[in-house]
Parts: sequence; C-alpha cells; structure tokens
Amino acid sequence: MVIGDRLKQIRESKNMSQGDVESRTGLLRCYISRVENGHTVPSLETLEKLAHALELPLYQLFYDGDEKPPVPRIVTKDHGWGMTGKDAKTLNRFRRLLQRTNDSDRQLLMTLASKMAQFNRRKIK
Repeated sequence: MVIGDRLKQIRESKNMSQGDVESRTGLLRCYISRVENGHTVPSLETLEKLAHALELPLYQLFYDGDEKPPVPRIVTKDHGWGMTGKDAKTLNRFRRLLQRTNDSDRQLLMTLASKMAQFNRRKIK
C-alpha cells in the first residue's frame, strides 16, 4: 500500500481539499501534495496529525476494512512473565488501565519507571 494514495482516497471520500487538511493540521498544502503523490514519506507524528484531521483512527490509514483489524496472536515457545496465569491477569489489568490514562500521566509513569530501573542498575553494580 502506498500511504499517499490512501490519504488522497480518504480525503477525497470526505470531500475535503488539501487546503482543508492544511488548516486542520498546520502542514503546508504543498507538503500534503508531496505526500499524496509519493514524493515524501511522512513521519508517524505527521500521520497522526493527518488521521486526526481526517477524523479517523490512525490504523485506518493502513487498513481499509470497516472494523478494527484483528490483533495478531504472538506465539512463542518461551512462556515468560505475563503470558499465563496470574501474571497474565496482572499484565492485562495494567494494559487496560494504561489505555485510560492521558499522555501526560503516561509520560510521568514512564519517567518514573525509567528512574527506578536506573536506580536498580546502580544498586546491582
């Protein structure tokens, strides 16, 4: 799939001009044109802006079905932490709770976890 073609298809299906997308994203119209024509590959951050401007979730830029794509099941021979039993329930609970947090709270948690990991590495040495 060429992402530029997909973006143009979605934009046109919503009867939006490149100028409309420009005003919603802050991206220049000439940049949007370059993306749609395959001359530029946008970053993930830019794709998020474009998806927001087109009023759709990011995954729909890559998937043209009406429903969410199925989550791939990763099969491993190693049953590490969080794969089965009580650990899996705990990990699933963390996953659900993190989905409900906002970006600033999630960033705070990640910073705290990083600091704790650094502290533990220093303590082990």
